[in-house]
Amino acid sequence: MVFNEITPDAIREAVANPRDLDMALVEAQETRRIVDRLYGYPVSEVLWKKIGRDAKSAGRVQSIAVRLVVDRERERIAFRSAGYWDIEGTFTPGDFDAKLTSVDGVRVAAGRDFDELGALKTKDLILLDQKAAQQLVTGLVDASFTVRSVVQKPSERSPKAPFITSTLQQEASNRLRWGAQRTMRIAQSLYENGFITYMRTDSVNLSEQAIKAARDQARELYGAEYVPNAPRKYSSKVKNAQEAHEAVRPSGDSFRTPGEVSGELNADEFALYDLIWKRTVASQMVNAKVATTTVKFGAASKTGSDAEFTASGTVVVFPGFYAALKDIAEDTNEDDRERELPNMVEGQSIKATNLDASSHSTNPPARFTEAKLVQRLEELGIGRPSTYASIMSTIIDRGYVWKKGSALVPSFTAFSVVRLLEEHFEALVDYQFTANMEEVLDLIANGESDRVQQLEAFWRGGQSVAGPFPGIKPLTEDLSAIDAREIATSPIEGTDATLRVGRYGAYVERGEERANIPIGLAPDELTAEKAEELLAMPSGDRELGVDPDSGLDIVAKTGRYGPYFTEVLPEGSPKSAKPRTASLFSDMTLDTVSLEDALRLLSLPRVVGVDTATSEDITAQNGRYGPYLMRGADSRSLTDEAEIFTVTLEQALALYAQPKQRRGRGQAAAPIREVGNDPTTGKPIVVREGRFGLYVTDGETNASLRTADDPTTISVDRASDLLSERRSRIALDGGVKKTTKRVVKKGTSKAAKKAATKRTTKKPNKKAVKRAALAPAGSR
Repeated sequence: MVFNEITPDAIREAVANPRDLDMALVEAQETRRIVDRLYGYPVSEVLWKKIGRDAKSAGRVQSIAVRLVVDRERERIAFRSAGYWDIEGTFTPGDFDAKLTSVDGVRVAAGRDFDELGALKTKDLILLDQKAAQQLVTGLVDASFTVRSVVQKPSERSPKAPFITSTLQQEASNRLRWGAQRTMRIAQSLYENGFITYMRTDSVNLSEQAIKAARDQARELYGAEYVPNAPRKYSSKVKNAQEAHEAVRPSGDSFRTPGEVSGELNADEFALYDLIWKRTVASQMVNAKVATTTVKFGAASKTGSDAEFTASGTVVVFPGFYAALKDIAEDTNEDDRERELPNMVEGQSIKATNLDASSHSTNPPARFTEAKLVQRLEELGIGRPSTYASIMSTIIDRGYVWKKGSALVPSFTAFSVVRLLEEHFEALVDYQFTANMEEVLDLIANGESDRVQQLEAFWRGGQSVAGPFPGIKPLTEDLSAIDAREIATSPIEGTDATLRVGRYGAYVERGEERANIPIGLAPDELTAEKAEELLAMPSGDRELGVDPDSGLDIVAKTGRYGPYFTEVLPEGSPKSAKPRTASLFSDMTLDTVSLEDALRLLSLPRVVGVDTATSEDITAQNGRYGPYLMRGADSRSLTDEAEIFTVTLEQALALYAQPKQRRGRGQAAAPIREVGNDPTTGKPIVVREGRFGLYVTDGETNASLRTADDPTTISVDRASDLLSERRSRIALDGGVKKTTKRVVKKGTSKAAKKAATKRTTKKPNKKAVKRAALAPAGSR
């Protein structure tokens, strides 16, 4: 059976019209899986041998995605910023804003006029510095400006095509600030519950029924004048598009408005359905008509220079498809936003009520967001709609990429991996070759190519549809040409220090000097100045003396998370043995701490006393986020690190006796940080530390932080994603948290325990089967 949406009519139609299995599609999917394994297994092993276990894997699409992120960071590293000044003013009548555009007939340079090395692209410009800009401002005080031209230009704007997978992810990123995984998770829920059509598609086409539904709804809601005489047709711009499914749209032969489904959806589902409904209906509406007015006016300064300013305004004459979008602007470009200018005519005099000279600097190319990276992969013809979200998740989970806000930042390990692949496996990270491989798989799916021949060429080498290829097997057999140290070493411009990627992370090296690169430092921030600063810090391996009780050497070190004390275990110690460690207090420095300081901190936690009411020890200790008391699972923050050694039992009991409302929810400690309001639900999100580690919460849902999440910098978008994922998991489990462990602890018989276990594990399996069954044929 084949169906595109889970509605009664669609399922009945599929049941009534079954078809034979398309074995070409089956072979293409099997070939895709085999190719991925032929690539992934041997190449990943090369990375482990030559770079280390931080280089966790390679993959046909995964490695291309990592290379794109690394290439963008290389552009940022090579970028040289340029500074320039401009003048903006407010003018009357009408209190409108305008910007200086020319001086003595020569256009004033703006950010777009500089190249990536900070040089002007053309010499026919005037570059204002601070002195010139401020002189102009002074010279134009009390000047009378004259309108020189008024140009009005009508234009039309067309609606965008209905959503495909990538544009849905991009719009959710732009409007809702969601990652690709979150978008696809919510879309899957909407699809499974019959609200939208299948969401993994590269086709912008709508069925005839969908076009009719969109046109009918637009006509009903906005009027006949908002619907064109003929249906709009769109063509795909995606390279290698398969177009196996129609565009993402509301399901059914007639659409339900967001208002009609709001009571059946949670906040995330409603937000995404609202985007899909608006985009679909707008795609079948008439163009919006706008009018743009551009006014140029100027004056002579006191020094005799002629200064010309320009102001532009745009008004919507007829909203057309904008009527369906309502609160969603079709463009985020500042210049395209509606802004009306007062009526002016040539020769009219106007006055400046305020003039400001301001400095600017050009910015490096923006890093990829998940949505922009998906868009770039799609433009290259690499990957498929069904894999984009998982690719984003993979490169983050593997540690090749981390998120700074919504931007994707490559790790230093990613640089080494990409360099190795570029220098020794060039074809495997070549954009065109990888796109050609997608074409090969499409040919197999269409029955136009022999998969055995293609797999033979890919593994052993030879001529394939994608072109000549040396073969994975020959490439990975002789690794003698790969110098592991050279691959892991990179120069830092402006210094003789080098960047090295080792088993335990990245560090800066100069001769015998070494300094760890702190977690969270982006590659483009590792400048010569930063490298020198890191090397100038204490080496971090300062011997302090011997612990008289244990006989072990005590040293002070600098680690990836800051300076700390530790003890040196003797040679031959079992692998399970762990040395004691303790972070330095905030007022301590590595070059001044003593053995006494180290022994005091290594002795923590300190037992303050016993709470007679609960018979539990109260301990004082130092944590990643400051000093605190602990009684069982209940913690209390201390105000100063010194209190760890001075707080008395009476003082501790007084802290625990404080009203619970002053300590936050339940017996939890005060929030570590307030993140902000959830962009979807509007609820405030905070970071807390609980019994099982750090987590974010909105007061109703808790979600644990991942290893790469820094609680001090986690963005509201990332926190919102974690909470959304947690809500989805709870919903999948029936809306309640599992309590299997508590049930097992009770005095039940073995048979009862076995039955209980079966019941708690059976339900998720059913849901897994359901999800697999709901995926349309040929979708994977």
